[in-house]
Amino acid sequence: MDKITELSEVVENFLKRESSAGIILMAATALALIIANSPLDVYYDQLISLPVIVAAGDFRIDKPLLLWINDGLMAVFFFHVGLELKRELCEGELSNPRNLILPASGAVGGMVFPALIYVAINWGNPTAMSGWAIPAATDIAFALGIMALLGSRVPASLKVFLVTLAIIDDIGAIVIIALFYTDNITEVALMIAAACFAVLWLMNRRRVVDLPGYIIVGVVLWVALLKSGVHATLAGVLLAAFIPMRNPTDPLDSPVIRLEHELNSAVSFAILPIFALANAGISFSNISPEGIFHPVTWGIFLGLVVGKQVGVFLCCWLVVKMRLATLPEDLNFRHLYGCAVLCGVGFTMSLFIGGLAFEQTGVNSIFDERVGILAGSGLSALLGYAVLYWVGQQQVRK
Repeated sequence: MDKITELSEVVENFLKRESSAGIILMAATALALIIANSPLDVYYDQLISLPVIVAAGDFRIDKPLLLWINDGLMAVFFFHVGLELKRELCEGELSNPRNLILPASGAVGGMVFPALIYVAINWGNPTAMSGWAIPAATDIAFALGIMALLGSRVPASLKVFLVTLAIIDDIGAIVIIALFYTDNITEVALMIAAACFAVLWLMNRRRVVDLPGYIIVGVVLWVALLKSGVHATLAGVLLAAFIPMRNPTDPLDSPVIRLEHELNSAVSFAILPIFALANAGISFSNISPEGIFHPVTWGIFLGLVVGKQVGVFLCCWLVVKMRLATLPEDLNFRHLYGCAVLCGVGFTMSLFIGGLAFEQTGVNSIFDERVGILAGSGLSALLGYAVLYWVGQQQVRK
C-alpha cells in the first residue's frame, strides 16, 4: 500500500506541474507516431475509422470515431476556450484595452505572415490554397508546456504575454473556421440553431444560473450546427458566451470560472491527448519525396517556423518603437523573440484546421499536411526552448 500511495503522490505532483499538459500532449503524439509505424497500424486505422451511430427514430448521426473526436470532443475544447475568453474579457488581462495592444499586435502578425508565406508558395493551386490558415494557429497548451519546462528562466510576464497572445490567436482561428471552413448550409438546421441561440440569450438576460439548463440547450445547438453545415465546434464558443460571469445572488460565485476549472483537467489530460492520438498518426512508409517537397508541406513548415516568429516579433517591435505599447519591466526584445519562435508550435489547432481543409475532401493523396505541421511545430518548439534557455542563462550571469 505504501508503494501505491507513493506512486499516487508522484502522479498527483506531476499533474499539478505547469508543464504536465504539454508533456502528456507530446507523449500522445509520440505514441500515435509509434503505433502508425508499427504492426499495430492496421488496428489504429480500424479504430479511428470505426462507425459510431447515434439514432432516435428518423434522426441519425453516423460518423467514424475520428470525426466524433474532431467534431464532438473538440467542441468541448472550444467551449473551454470560450470560457477562458469570457473570463479574460470580463475580468482578466483582456478587460484593459492598454494591455491588449502588444499581444494583439503579435497575434495579428502571427496569423498574417504565416498565411502570406503559405499563399506565396502555393499560389495558383486552388486545391492547395484551401490550407492557407493551417500555419496561422498557435497551440497554447503545447507552447505553455514548453515554456514551463524553463522554470524561473522565463519571467512571469512573458507567460502572461504568451497566454494573452494565444487567446487572441484562438479568437482569430474561431473566426477563420466560421467564415472559411463551413459546408453547404441546411436552412432548417440553421433555424433550430438560431432558436437555441435565442433561448440562451433569454436565459442569460433573465440571469438564469442553472448550468445543466445551459448545457442541454448547448447540446441541441451542437447537433443543429452539425446538421446545418456550419462547423459544430463553434457551438462550444457560442455556449460559453452565454454562461453567466457572476451569480447575481452570490457575487463571489462565478459559473464561468467554476466551469473552466472543472473542465481544465479533462481538456488538458484527456481531450487534447485523445485528439493528438487520433490525428497525429502518420505512417512514414507512405511518405514519398514528392510529398515531403510538396508546396503544401513547405508552405506549412515555413509558415510556422519563419512566418510566426517574423510576424509576432516584427509587429510587437513596431508597436513598441512607435510607442503604442511598452514592454513589461522584466522583459526585453530577446525574451520576446524567443516567445515569437515558440508561437510556431501550431500543432492542435493546425491539425484541426488541416482536417477541415483537406482530410474530408480526400485531396491529400499526394501530400500529408500533418508532416509540415509536426515538422514545423517540432522545430519551433526546439528553437524557442533554446532561445529562451540562452536568454535565461544570460540574465543569470548578470
